[in-house]
Amino acid sequence: MKDKLKILADLTKIKITIFVMLTTAVGFVAAAGKLTSVFVGVCFGLLLLACGSAVINHIQERRTDALMKRTKNRPIPSGKISVKSAVILSAVLLIFGSALLYYNGGKLALGLAVLNLLWYNGFYTPLKRVSSLAILPGALVGAIPPAVGWVAAGGYIFDKEIIIISFFFFIWQVPHFWLLLMSLDQEYKKAGFPTITKYFSRDQLSRIIFIWMVATVVTGLLIPFFNVVDFSFVYYSLFIGGAWLTWNAAKLLSRQVENISFKFAFRDINLFALLVVVVISIDKLII
Repeated sequence: MKDKLKILADLTKIKITIFVMLTTAVGFVAAAGKLTSVFVGVCFGLLLLACGSAVINHIQERRTDALMKRTKNRPIPSGKISVKSAVILSAVLLIFGSALLYYNGGKLALGLAVLNLLWYNGFYTPLKRVSSLAILPGALVGAIPPAVGWVAAGGYIFDKEIIIISFFFFIWQVPHFWLLLMSLDQEYKKAGFPTITKYFSRDQLSRIIFIWMVATVVTGLLIPFFNVVDFSFVYYSLFIGGAWLTWNAAKLLSRQVENISFKFAFRDINLFALLVVVVISIDKLII
């Protein structure tokens, strides 16, 4: 049983899909200002859809996964589960997730979620094999989930509040991916993926990623100016978190930057994104 749960967690990329659910939740909370009866259905429905999309991604990348040390032990390339079983699992997840999201969030919420799935599996994943800059259009997959939560709670899709929240997660997605790439550059090359190190030196990329991290901080600091939150503690929390991230990110400008620096920067930028989710939620639900 334990092994089956481990396979399921790996196939659904549960650590990533849980965070996708959290960004959906923050969009819902930001719009509703409270937890309504449909909140659980919307979040769980989106989680199931994200998990189904992750399983499809495993199927799509099973051959390249087999070539990389980090991914060769994933369920499909290691033979722990067949492609046929993975297809069935993804179908079940997508059907139940769609039904839950439609029932609780409505047509527009489901439409946005399906768009995100199609963009991720149908556009971004194939584009990664063609261009090292695929993450720029691919970052849209980080921007849509908060909008799903927002419209499911009754918000208008073009409200300025959700535009800045979604824009924050769009910007965050770029350095998030590039930092991971810098830590695993050789493995990506071995698997045949085009990498951005083909066009820029390591030092140049360190500076580019630093700029994107600062852009993530600046976008996060703009959130209070779009009437997303009401209380001053959010301003101070985001400012302190932003200053901390910028200070740590500045280590990437060192001439002797190593892989460990990229790993810590990857952790730090994800913690800052989590901070944004937490402070918005506290502002709406507790204070």
